[in-house]
Amino acid sequence: MQTNPTYTSLVAVGDSFTEGMSDLLPDGSYRGWADLLAARMAARSPGFRYANLAVRGKLIGQIVDEQVDVAAAMGADVITLVGGLNDTLRPKCDMARVRDLLTQAVERLAPHCEQLVLMRSPGRQGPVLERFRPRMEALFAIIDDLSARHGAVVVDLYGARSLADPRLWDVDRLHLTAEGHRRVAEAVWQSLGYEPEDPEWHAPVPPTPPPGWTARRTADVRFARQHLLPWIGRRLTGRSSGDGLPPKRPDLLPYEDPAR
Repeated sequence: MQTNPTYTSLVAVGDSFTEGMSDLLPDGSYRGWADLLAARMAARSPGFRYANLAVRGKLIGQIVDEQVDVAAAMGADVITLVGGLNDTLRPKCDMARVRDLLTQAVERLAPHCEQLVLMRSPGRQGPVLERFRPRMEALFAIIDDLSARHGAVVVDLYGARSLADPRLWDVDRLHLTAEGHRRVAEAVWQSLGYEPEDPEWHAPVPPTPPPGWTARRTADVRFARQHLLPWIGRRLTGRSSGDGLPPKRPDLLPYEDPAR
């Protein structure tokens, strides 16, 4: 990893986390940490190019089949790969298969970029995710091992106390808010060797008065009806929220800020 590097291109590979849900822009599209990171990198490098191949709901097998070879062929300076977490949240998950597919992805991507970036994804507290936490931590052990063997950078979001705060998670309790995505962008920025813009990105959010019992129960009911039950339905039927959706930035082109 360089110090104050001059990377000229970035390709992001993955699922909804990298697509940018739930960092919603006024036009209804999603921004997210990868777009924020690209904007910062573009400010340092005229002509900077960026592609984001991520699509919500994708399993690691789909990421390998649909995104990895495309990303490798682009020959970007930096490639980020975040995948496998959706697999761990399925009713049944073959962790040996997840390990093999992640290994394939890393082995294909690492030779075709200057710096490969992997992540230990953030995880909030809650009864739904507690059930899957052992799988998640097994996934992170795989990622750590692959990083050590292939020279990838690992961004440890799982260990950041700030990102465990429910206030940094959207109402669906699965995706980060705009502030959460900003902090992830900062974490990756620093991991790539850039000078910190927010050295305390991982620090806990200042305390606020907790919501009352009625507000919590209302939020729980809304979450279950609007998000949890549809999510369970998709898991049980093998459907995905990203079925039929294309990547939002399929080509490695000069970066343009969609928020402008």
